[in-house]
Amino acid sequence: MRTGYAQVVVTVALMVAVIGCTKSDDTAAMAGDSTAQAMNDSVAPVTAPAALGPAEYTIVVKSRWTKAEHPLEWPSTAHFSGIIGANHASGYSIFNIGAPPTPGLEMLSEEGKHTPLDNEIRAAITAKTAGSLFESGPLRTFTDSIVASANVDDTFPLISMVMMVALSPDWFTGVKDVDLRENGAWAQSKTLDLVAYDSGGDDGTTYLAPNKDTNPKKPTSQATTPHFVINGNVVPVGTVTFTRK
Repeated sequence: MRTGYAQVVVTVALMVAVIGCTKSDDTAAMAGDSTAQAMNDSVAPVTAPAALGPAEYTIVVKSRWTKAEHPLEWPSTAHFSGIIGANHASGYSIFNIGAPPTPGLEMLSEEGKHTPLDNEIRAAITAKTAGSLFESGPLRTFTDSIVASANVDDTFPLISMVMMVALSPDWFTGVKDVDLRENGAWAQSKTLDLVAYDSGGDDGTTYLAPNKDTNPKKPTSQATTPHFVINGNVVPVGTVTFTRK
């Protein structure tokens, strides 16, 4: 009788232990599920930026390229060629510091001509890295301004533009990758300095230097001659203002 009683007690104890382990495992699993759910609930959903839609900007270029501010060899025939530029995505650049000029940029910087740079921009439009091309006439009277228009949208929100600093070997000015988005909206206005660049297509170092073609082409760089860097300071040749219409 005692032996049978002892066996019954052991069997019951084992059953209680097994049931207790099962409940503990179920409780741990439920706790794990609750913790995972709490972690999921605490992660904020990722939302895409709101689409801004299209916008149109007036571009106004004013000159600071004067004898007073740039006295070294300042040419009496100083002028800017017409603007040429595009709105584009991040995959396109009208010029790159540290890279040789494209044939279009070299021609623009040496002769002020928009071709073949206009064809390069049209190729970018066909490749869907640029949206549209914009141009203007030259600025020959520095008391006036160059005025042009450009469009931007969610696909092509950046603006780049260039124009020749004329007369010069291969100097130009402009801006690249200007992002007109601010705080989740299109900026009402943005003004930037225009500094001079050397396209790397000509070895001349003065405004009226004879043609001295560079082969191979040098990397495009910011112009550092004393015409544009005075007492260690870069002196802009103008300003550009983008104003939303």
